[in-house]
Amino acid sequence: MDIQLPSQIQAQVVEPNHALFTISPCYPGYGTTLGNALRRVLLSSLPGGAITAVKIKGVDHEFSTVEHIKEDVVDILLNLKQVRLKVFSDEAVQLTLSISGKKKVTAKDFEKNSDVEVMTPEVHIATLTDASAKLEITVVAQKGRGYVPVEARENEKLDVGYMALDAVYTPVRNVNFKTEHVRVEQMTNFDKLLMDVTTDGTISPEIAMNQACQILVDHFAQIGNAFTNATS
Repeated sequence: MDIQLPSQIQAQVVEPNHALFTISPCYPGYGTTLGNALRRVLLSSLPGGAITAVKIKGVDHEFSTVEHIKEDVVDILLNLKQVRLKVFSDEAVQLTLSISGKKKVTAKDFEKNSDVEVMTPEVHIATLTDASAKLEITVVAQKGRGYVPVEARENEKLDVGYMALDAVYTPVRNVNFKTEHVRVEQMTNFDKLLMDVTTDGTISPEIAMNQACQILVDHFAQIGNAFTNATS
């Protein structure tokens, strides 16, 4: 008897970056198998863009402070990690920001660059508290996959004055799944897989699911092709 494949696949869009997926009916036990595989790939393997290094004029290290700026450098770096980007270039790209005067600085204050689109312009970066305050920041943005901490990039060469950031490339923010039993003819132990996917807005949950499925298909095809000439 052939293993029955899911025939009812639905997406319920909650918000542009949040969707609920229903995949049914899945062969008994396959709901958990598919859910675990998809969740793993969604969180660890999808491509995205991130800020990987930062240079702040007048700052030598991350434990510094900047005159007339409310946040210390550590807080500014943490805020910059929250900025989500679409990077269109295969090479590293620099974005610059230069602000003076008493003002709240957000990601929309980065100068326009045709190779990068800032998807979260509302993200707060710093607060300038005096009319004489000035903040000049240059960041390096690039493409990657998943999450790559600074420790994993120890051999990366940075220009003088730059501070490395943990690279949060993955466009998927959260994935949860659960399974329920569903009836198929006389059998009541088939699975219904329910997946809850939230992205950072750089891609939709539907595209994220498509990319994750394609990564798994490519892996299984590669493995299966190695045995195409096997005999029984």
